[in-house]
Amino acid sequence: MSRELPQQMQVVEISAPGGPEVLRIATRPLPRPLAGEVLIKVVAAGVNGPDLMQRKGLYPPPAGAPDLPGLEVSGTIVAAGDQVRRWTIGDALTALTNGGGYAEYCTVDARHCLPIPRGIELRDAASLPETFFTVWSNIFMGARLAAGETLLVHGGAGGIGTTAIQLGKAFGAKVVATDSPEARCRICRDLGADRVIDYRQEDYVEILRQEGGANVILDIVGGPNIERNFKAATHDGRIIQLAFALGSKVELNLMPVMLKRLTYTGSTLRTRSPAFKAGIAQELEARVWPLIESGRIKPVVHAAFPLAEAAKAHSLMESGAHIGKIVLTVA
Repeated sequence: MSRELPQQMQVVEISAPGGPEVLRIATRPLPRPLAGEVLIKVVAAGVNGPDLMQRKGLYPPPAGAPDLPGLEVSGTIVAAGDQVRRWTIGDALTALTNGGGYAEYCTVDARHCLPIPRGIELRDAASLPETFFTVWSNIFMGARLAAGETLLVHGGAGGIGTTAIQLGKAFGAKVVATDSPEARCRICRDLGADRVIDYRQEDYVEILRQEGGANVILDIVGGPNIERNFKAATHDGRIIQLAFALGSKVELNLMPVMLKRLTYTGSTLRTRSPAFKAGIAQELEARVWPLIESGRIKPVVHAAFPLAEAAKAHSLMESGAHIGKIVLTVA
């Protein structure tokens, strides 16, 4: 490691499982990149649902991962381990991490790094990896959403939702989104959703049934939505569960799964293999990054907080008052 780099860095630790107040600034030794890794001087880190779950003690990091929250960063490379070929010191990039993003420096598998799309600020690029890796791998690689199919996105104005709406439209799907109140529904329309349903005012199941059903459903709500999604799906529909905002324990009638030949699956990205994540990165760079550079798809960043105010960022995210993503700024 270069002698010019500091030996210590500021980080945000989880002092104990609990509310946002358990996040605290601390000092840690600078991490060292292993073979195939780069060390990034962090400019910004994205705030995501798994960070909140980890803070509550509900989503422990996998073996070998840093105990610090933060699953995506943007910044510049300041050191590289052996076997790193593509990237060099000084390169600006954004990256999917396995944890540790809430810090001044973070080590990342070099294969999980992506260039900053032209026209995107370095800070805003920190909002890209977690949601784009998640949506792309689940909707396109897993569920194989095709042009002309109907995609139902629950929570359309959130981080996952704003990404899914834009990607679905860009690749030719009809996109239906749910959210509430009207201000959040308007965001979904502005991003290109063909039909936006205020779930407090309308029944999305009846609307989808009238329109032939959804081929792919992306859900972060869970609870009562789980069985209702079975009803909203068309035959051979694919339902992807990414989170359970309203709970994961429900009593279900599974008959529609059999009669409609439905596929119901869940997903967590952090525990997938490094090779799998590298494959997602390659597809994103080839197929999605050009759409960001052309302006057809853009990151939606609601707010930025200094690293020391991570608790405020978590509080905002838990309030549900944000649109799109929240980031922490480090440099």
